[in-house]
Amino acid sequence: MTTVYDFEALSIDSKPVALKKFKGKAMLIVNTASACGFTPQFAGLEKLHETYGNKGLVVLGFPCNQFGAQDAGSNDEIAGFCQLNYGVTFPMMAKVDVNGAQAHPLYQWLCSEAPGLLGSKSIKWNFTKFLVSKDGSVCKRYAPTDTPESLKKDIEAALAA
Repeated sequence: MTTVYDFEALSIDSKPVALKKFKGKAMLIVNTASACGFTPQFAGLEKLHETYGNKGLVVLGFPCNQFGAQDAGSNDEIAGFCQLNYGVTFPMMAKVDVNGAQAHPLYQWLCSEAPGLLGSKSIKWNFTKFLVSKDGSVCKRYAPTDTPESLKKDIEAALAA
């Protein structure tokens, strides 16, 4: 059985990150953008990181430029934006595609494990979120309109499991 721990990604500074390094932790994986109406969710994601990070939650941001070209900058520019504007300290990964032939394998897996509305296997917009349990399986998928604050009860349940 495939789990989140079978995947790797590049950090925003282009270093390989094996997701198995987060084994035993719950994860919130989010495709982000710097110039989107949902961009202020970075503040809520950082708050979740601060509140639950020492309890076993890892928030991972994956910048994506596939929706309205809302993250056109370089990885360095994105990292600077997130730090300067939202004080982001949770791990940000290198920019990826989340849909299509070039979609990152992690996102191909996430979408197959937790399809969207009406069984859709694609991501509809920035700030789609996936909660992954401590055993590496996908618990739940959330729409871009679901605020980070609204996920607290599910995060607490995932951490308690």
